[in-house]
Order: sequence, then C-alpha cells, then structure tokens
Amino acid sequence: MDDDLLQPKKKSVISQAWTRLSQIFQSTLDKWTPYTRWRWGFTLSLLILFGLRIFLMKGWYIVTYALGIYHLNLFIAFLTPKIDPAMDFDADENGPELPTRANEEFRPFIRRLPEFKFWYSVTKSTVFAIICTFFDCFNIPVFWPILVMYFLTLFCVTMKRQIKHMIKYRYLPFTHGKPKYQSHEEPLIKPPGAPK
Repeated sequence: MDDDLLQPKKKSVISQAWTRLSQIFQSTLDKWTPYTRWRWGFTLSLLILFGLRIFLMKGWYIVTYALGIYHLNLFIAFLTPKIDPAMDFDADENGPELPTRANEEFRPFIRRLPEFKFWYSVTKSTVFAIICTFFDCFNIPVFWPILVMYFLTLFCVTMKRQIKHMIKYRYLPFTHGKPKYQSHEEPLIKPPGAPK
C-alpha cells in the first residue's frame, strides 16, 4: 500500500484560518445569547440606521420592500408552533389544543423559529440590506407608495390568518416568566388572629 493514502490530509492554511474564524464567531454568538435586550436593542438601532439611510438617500425602495417581506416571514415563523396543530391528523376533528385543565398533559409552546435564530436572521438581513444601499445597481426606480400599500395589505392578511390560527388552536406564543402555581391546601400553622 501507498503510505500517502494512509496519512491524514493536512488542511490548507486558508481552510485552517476559516475554521478558526468560524469558531471565534460562534463563540461570540454564544456569549451574546443571554443578553436578549442588548441584542434586540442593537438590531433595532441597525433598523433605524437603515431607515434613516433610505429616507435621506430617497432610494432603494425595492431593497426596503424585500427586507420587510423577509422580516414578515421570519415573524410568522416566530409566532408559529414547531409542530403545527393543523397538520396533526391523529387529533380529533377540532385538532389538538393546549391543556385547559390540571389533569391534562402539559405541552409547552415550542416555536418553529427560536428567538435567537429570529434575532440572528433579522440582524444579518438588515446588515445585508445596509450594504446593498451602497450599490446603485440595487436602486431600481419604483413608485414607493404602491410598495407600501402592498406590504401593508400583505401584513394585514397574513396576521389575520395567523391570529385566526392562534384562536382556533388555542395557543399564545408569548409568555412572561415562569407560571406561578397557588396551593389550595391550608397552611399547617395559622398565624395569630387568622380566621378559622
């Protein structure tokens, strides 16, 4: 046998550098994960910067429209459960529902698009859109009020369908902290002056 075939191939310098950069980037993303407010604050400032650039330059409306449509799709995926109850054929005719009584099985709401991936996709697409505004080839002349009206119509129709889906299958995609359960048992020791 040839000794060259048995030896593991060495990675090129470019491949090693790319691997190291991707590890540093992933490590940085991992460090940012718990700081939800800071991450979204940064992304909101990027969106404001993008809006100001569009407003002051008076152009790139197609880029803005494409960014809006992409963010709308991300938002819908963020609001939708990972396992869509409408696609669950084993359930009864009304479909599966979240538990409403204490003796039913607890099924937490799991998103199709988790919050971190939602933030990352919004941030990445906004940076990409800002970069696109530096190239005149993306500044296609268009009558922007038509794009605004079309986007608003699309937003209203999509959100109406999503809200109907939420009502039909009885789920709420937002929670505020952990649920707090109250005990129905009486305390063993009553404080002085408490009614019997």
